[in-house]
Amino acid sequence: MSKKIGESLLLWRKIVFLLFFLVVFIFSGLSFYRSRHLAEPIVLGDGVSRVVRLSDYFSGVKNSINNARVYVLGQDEDGGSVLILGGSHAEEPAGRLAAWILVENALVKKGRMFVIPTANPSASTSTRPGGAYPPDYSIKTPWGEQKFRQGDRWSNPLDQWPDPEVYIHYPTRQQLAYMDIRNHNRTWPGRPNGTMTEKTCYAMTQLIIKEKIDLVIDLHEAELQYPVISTIVAHQKGQDIAALASMMISSEEGFNIGVEYSPTALRGLSHREIGDHTQAIPLLLETPEPFLDATRGRTNRELLLTGKDEFVMKAGKHGLLFEKLDEKGWPIEVRVGRHLSSIIQILKVWSELNPDRPVDLEGVPHYRDLVQNGVGFYLKDPSKAPSDRVFYE
Repeated sequence: MSKKIGESLLLWRKIVFLLFFLVVFIFSGLSFYRSRHLAEPIVLGDGVSRVVRLSDYFSGVKNSINNARVYVLGQDEDGGSVLILGGSHAEEPAGRLAAWILVENALVKKGRMFVIPTANPSASTSTRPGGAYPPDYSIKTPWGEQKFRQGDRWSNPLDQWPDPEVYIHYPTRQQLAYMDIRNHNRTWPGRPNGTMTEKTCYAMTQLIIKEKIDLVIDLHEAELQYPVISTIVAHQKGQDIAALASMMISSEEGFNIGVEYSPTALRGLSHREIGDHTQAIPLLLETPEPFLDATRGRTNRELLLTGKDEFVMKAGKHGLLFEKLDEKGWPIEVRVGRHLSSIIQILKVWSELNPDRPVDLEGVPHYRDLVQNGVGFYLKDPSKAPSDRVFYE
């Protein structure tokens, strides 16, 4: 009799564990689904003349999640042309938010500006395994809150899998870390018959060539324990522009930014391969993001938006940081403002050096404006915009 009771209890225990597993599985799956399919509204500003897709330049990405939208501002083909990339690494939100503000506010009086707010859409749909990242974050605005996906550094394995044991970069054949085959900033210039991430970079390379892009500005953030931080990384073709822009930023914008030169021995990066394989001059901007530091504390939305962390500060006291961190942190408005002011000054320098191909930009808030008003002040209310002027990333 006792044996039957024991077997019955064991059966019920298995049933309870199975039901518990199913509940966790279902709720987790719903959470992952909502995160992957979160619609992020972007309102076209008066300066947007048209919206195209990457597949208009390379059909190989047409049926993939990475068929990103390209927002075109200005129509003066006699002026210069600039491409702004946000979200190459989706876990670095300042770049995406700066691109958002450009699309919703910028006016290009001379020349043209191409903006891709989500350069790697796949990477924006997942977070780093084991990183305890929040799936999303919200920016407060005068009309409410706007929610954005948090994202990861690499393309989602659901979209590109498996990784090789060793990633061989094309066309240099340099060996890189295996997971970097899903890293949008390690797969330039891309290849037409490669992985999804390589095809994405190839499509952008074709855009740069076909639209005769003069400047490419790739927006990034870096952990404070990474030496390439608070800087403009420049291909040798853009060293003069970067140096002059750095001086202009320091004298006019209220913050300092350095200049680093793109290494020739490390391949796959935008600031190296775009300059080597196209006519464009590539520059990469880095702002500080304590959220990415390995010594950080709780990895939550507050850290992401405020940039305040006592553990990273302690690392700084031991000389382990390459950028200062105090009680003020590195709030999102500071990081986005640095990107926008840097873009403004880079385009001013470009236009002065190339008066026959200027890019005249108006309506974009500066660093001081973001610090005073916040990011949300410059985001448009999609509910009050015409439906044909609202798109979803």
